[in-house]
Amino acid sequence: MVLKTNLCKILGIDVPVLQGGMAWVATGELAAAVSEAGGLGIIGAGSAPAAVLEVEIRKAKQLTNKPFGVNIMLLSPFVDEVVDLLCREKIAVVTTGAGNPGKYVDKFKEVGTKVIPVVSSVALAKRLERLGVDSMIAEGMEAGGHIGELTTMVLVPQIVDAVSVPIIAAGGIADGRGAAAALCLGAQGVQLGTRFICADECTAHQNYKDLVLKAKDRDTAVTGRSTGHPVRVIYNKLAREYDALEKEGASPEELERLGAGKLALAVREGDVVNGSVMAGQAASMVNKTESASAIVSDIVEETKRVILELREKFC
Repeated sequence: MVLKTNLCKILGIDVPVLQGGMAWVATGELAAAVSEAGGLGIIGAGSAPAAVLEVEIRKAKQLTNKPFGVNIMLLSPFVDEVVDLLCREKIAVVTTGAGNPGKYVDKFKEVGTKVIPVVSSVALAKRLERLGVDSMIAEGMEAGGHIGELTTMVLVPQIVDAVSVPIIAAGGIADGRGAAAALCLGAQGVQLGTRFICADECTAHQNYKDLVLKAKDRDTAVTGRSTGHPVRVIYNKLAREYDALEKEGASPEELERLGAGKLALAVREGDVVNGSVMAGQAASMVNKTESASAIVSDIVEETKRVILELREKFC
């Protein structure tokens, strides 16, 4: 049994597995390793200026000849220069978050770049389809980092029914069982972030990885709801301080000051007490570090096994 969908043809990949473009975590090394394994690796641009992102793109191009993507955060102060860079580099795929990529779609299409926004509602999905995007990532609130309000289980089929472009499911998926479930919901691929934090090629600090490996089922929490931009993290001292400020009625500006630079503090410096440890609810399902190739292979083989078992059980 071959695990291929139309999404694979569109993106030029072997298997319908994407690695999430996590800011600070998803570097050129990780993206290249996932792409080499047959999936689509994605560099996380976050709020980095173009010059910093260019270094990661160069790394990826040195490590793989296969397609890889870049995730851009549309709220970044450097978004325009980042878009110009990605067009010059003719990046195969761009995924977008935190906004509407409409003003950039034509520019990307002129250089052959596929545009795949992250969506968290049916209304947004319909609006983006009219802009001519190539696919969408329907991400449920189980995911780490910035999230919406709907779960993956209810979000994916509603978006599949609402639009005609291929849908990629994300949020709470960490193994082949989750991938098989996503395919049953109508998705043509899956995106995983949290599991790839513990890939050997991920350059995140070992303390960050260890906290993910130790996480139990209820160890993540959502902070920042009052700002309109909720974020899922592994609960720690910083999250408690953030919660306390929110309950006291702190302004969005105060909360932003508290959170500024805290993701980098955790990912790069390993301060997982005072830093922001963004991870999804699937963290409790990640129990070892392994190569990106082993992760992709395990997901693909388990997905095929689950599908075959279902066929035997019910057919």
